[in-house]
Amino acid sequence: MAARIERLVTSGQFSLDGGTWDVDNNVWIIGDDHEAIVIDAAHDAYAIAEAVGDRRLTAIICTHAHNDHIDAAPALAGRTGATIWLHRDDLPLWKQTHPDREPDAWLADGQVIEAAGADLMVLHTPGHAPGAVCLYDRGLGTVFTGDTLFNGGPGATGRSYSHFPTIIDSIRDRLLALPPETKVLTGHGDPTTIGAEAPHLQEWIDRGH
Repeated sequence: MAARIERLVTSGQFSLDGGTWDVDNNVWIIGDDHEAIVIDAAHDAYAIAEAVGDRRLTAIICTHAHNDHIDAAPALAGRTGATIWLHRDDLPLWKQTHPDREPDAWLADGQVIEAAGADLMVLHTPGHAPGAVCLYDRGLGTVFTGDTLFNGGPGATGRSYSHFPTIIDSIRDRLLALPPETKVLTGHGDPTTIGAEAPHLQEWIDRGH
């Protein structure tokens, strides 16, 4: 059975550099009737566990370690036994939220995480955060971009651990190289496609300087 993709929106707060903002996050659940993977366990472990239901949750993959994407990860892992995956470069950010609980495993560029008919290839896409990753499934024609690429442009780079030229390089070299029909499922907000965003690269560069 082919994997299906479900979207759960959870609400909470994002905090960094002394500021706090109310945010809605996309939690992506990829799986079949028997097992599933969660991308970005945001805010509400109970709601995510309810959405997973009686399926076996094998992995919680963190696209990056800003608190609004990882705050529910340890609780969800505790309920389900799932493995928490993070890129090692984001460990300093992770420790701001979970100083006493490290991730269970480290993501590496080019690695493939398989479950429930999905094959998620890890693309290291620093810029929004040093260890930011996107997850590309060629078979599903989908890339999960976290906060690296949104409907309308790159993720924010105005705070600690972020860098605008780096996110532009990541988007140009790793994401815009994907087929134009690839669906882009983001960490916040509405989906888009690679083809819809690609023509705007120069605008983003001009706007960012």
